[in-house]
Amino acid sequence: MKIAFGIDEETEVSKELRNYLKDTGHELPVQVINKPWPEVGFRVGKAVAEDVAHIGIAICYTGTGVTIAANKVPGVRAALCKDSDTAKGARLWNDANVLTLASQGLTIVNAKEILEMFLLTSVDPSEIENIKMLSIYDKSL
Repeated sequence: MKIAFGIDEETEVSKELRNYLKDTGHELPVQVINKPWPEVGFRVGKAVAEDVAHIGIAICYTGTGVTIAANKVPGVRAALCKDSDTAKGARLWNDANVLTLASQGLTIVNAKEILEMFLLTSVDPSEIENIKMLSIYDKSL
């Protein structure tokens, strides 16, 4: 899978997470490293919206900034996930296509759990109409 990856300040966990993604066969065609959080979120979101990547992962200290920035891109549904249950819900009910994480307190074990759940979960077919509404909202701006 092609994954756009970005972080505003590189950490040991983010390095390990990128290596893990590569080691498990994922491509990282877009990597935005050590850039301001608005740029990280926006460029990761743009890569997903333009089909350069299937999904995105964006990280900043609280995760909030990159989430806001990514969601400025029409077609992006970025979700800040603090655990695997949140990641599952983000995909299942919202078809989130950008996973955002808070680097504050993030461990590689937690990051992998969240990411794996995000990747393994598919949208609930009963939510398709709700997700289509988001596309309509994107176009109304």
